[in-house]
Amino acid sequence: MTCPSMLSRRPAVGDAVGSFATRVRAEDTLGQFVRFVLVGGATTLLYAAIFTVLEGLGYLPAHVVATAASTVLANEMHRRLTFHAGERVHWFTAQWEAGGVTVIGLLATSAALGILDSTVPDATVVVQVSLVAAVTGLIGLMRFVALRWLFRPRMAEAA
Repeated sequence: MTCPSMLSRRPAVGDAVGSFATRVRAEDTLGQFVRFVLVGGATTLLYAAIFTVLEGLGYLPAHVVATAASTVLANEMHRRLTFHAGERVHWFTAQWEAGGVTVIGLLATSAALGILDSTVPDATVVVQVSLVAAVTGLIGLMRFVALRWLFRPRMAEAA
């Protein structure tokens, strides 16, 4: 039976914020995925800013520079924040492992931008960045799987 006093109680905003903060801090796969998405969103905003500033150089140079800068930052944030591996994984190792998957993403997004440019030569920066964000989201799922399960340090076998 439902308690009448519970029916009139509205959840406080602090309850939702506290629940989200708890989820973000969790060390399970969902907690890591939430952090991965938050880092991805933040670094995509950095990508968009750099791309927009450099777009006058042409879509490809702007894309390559924006991808390189946002990727280095994303890899470091994933190492420290998403997977809490700052003590276990060296900076260069994180850049190398995640960077390998990023090359696939760079090729895919460059191809997508090239196709867009050849079919819609007057596409706006918003359309270009939106296309890159969509392709990057798919590549991001591949990165999460690679970083979470493929490049994960293996526990020592019990003797």
